[in-house]
Amino acid sequence: MSARTATVSPTYGQIVRMAWPVILANAATPLLGLVDTAVIGHTRPAAALGAIAIGALVLNFIYWAFGFLRMSTTGFVAQAAGAEDFFAVRAATLRALVTGTALGLGIVILQLPLATVGFHLMEATDEITRLGHDYFTIRVWAAPATLVTFAISGAMIGLGRMRELLALQLVLNGLNIVLDLVFAGVLDGGVRGIAYGTLIAEWTAALYGLSRIIRMLRNQHHDALTFLPWAELRRLEALRGTFIAQGNIMIRTLAMLAGFAWFTRQGAALGEITLAANHILISLIGFCAFFLDGFALPAETLVGTAKGRRDLALFDHAVARTTLLAAFTALALSLVLVIAGPTIIQAMTNLEAVRSRTGEFLGFAAIYVALSVSAFQLDGIFIGTTHTREMRNASLASAGIFMASSAWLVPTYGPVALWLTFIGYVVVRAITLAFYYPRLRRQVIE
Repeated sequence: MSARTATVSPTYGQIVRMAWPVILANAATPLLGLVDTAVIGHTRPAAALGAIAIGALVLNFIYWAFGFLRMSTTGFVAQAAGAEDFFAVRAATLRALVTGTALGLGIVILQLPLATVGFHLMEATDEITRLGHDYFTIRVWAAPATLVTFAISGAMIGLGRMRELLALQLVLNGLNIVLDLVFAGVLDGGVRGIAYGTLIAEWTAALYGLSRIIRMLRNQHHDALTFLPWAELRRLEALRGTFIAQGNIMIRTLAMLAGFAWFTRQGAALGEITLAANHILISLIGFCAFFLDGFALPAETLVGTAKGRRDLALFDHAVARTTLLAAFTALALSLVLVIAGPTIIQAMTNLEAVRSRTGEFLGFAAIYVALSVSAFQLDGIFIGTTHTREMRNASLASAGIFMASSAWLVPTYGPVALWLTFIGYVVVRAITLAFYYPRLRRQVIE
């Protein structure tokens, strides 16, 4: 579907049809992790599992920092598509692809210092570090492909092509699963086999995604202007706007990562039982985030299109309907956690002390999920309209308040204070974004 036909008057059914491919695409990634764990867990010692976990964490932390490639591209493309300025769509996509390629090459060039710092911070054993370094130095050569895929995903979301996004993720993760089973399982390649399987899958997905996005853009190329607007890469005003938006989103992402890292650090200070319990609960919260993200991404597309058209009615309609569906989903997920959580916890660990501590704080996790929907939706709205400065400010403010309040309260009140301040963290982020929302709404038609 085109961005225009998908967003003229978004019904609940249309929004759900945009959301389910996102949810499935998100769910494909942890499935890959389970397969990798099962293959290595049955063919190699525990050090190999630790090596993959740490090697992937170091790379993913680097990639998360460049998540702005996906988010900023979505906003710029959605707004250009809404204005039916398909030259601008191509320009925004090309800028993102070139930026992703350049940053990916930079990661490859700097792989030695990045690996040295990353593995030093992990403080793993010598054997895990050695195997993890092998994994890292193979998979890092896919960095340009990974970041290009971020850019392609952003363009697909901006154009409302969620099923194409799902297909891209299925190619990436489906091929990765098959290759890991072959290289690490059948051919007994161990950690290096997993790394080579991921390397090939990431490059294949990038080339597949590139062919799909080029085809989409060619189908929209009805103007007399050049198809690939290379001159736009030298236009300082456009580059300045792009880099400012990307920089703001990068700071926002790093602030959020710092907040979650602080939560883990505070949990570790409370003992290994609390740390393990918090890890289980954070995993459950992350699973729920797949569903909430399923409505935040359509919101990005719809509000970006509304801004491009300067259509306030469409903007309000999109915000109201995506938010209502997301809120209903969040409440349902919270209810599922409360009802089925004890059973899930039993399945996730056989350590009775960890089970007990996790059950104590399950209610806090359910409250977090129910309240986090506001931050998810507002993030989507601000990304789609490229109001990135406000997102940066909200993340910095909420992370700062969370760290300060938990550092003050947790030593006295323990895990309860940690969870209450963590819930406050996501609430403060939503309140801060809500403060900026009226001005954002006014600027839709300016």
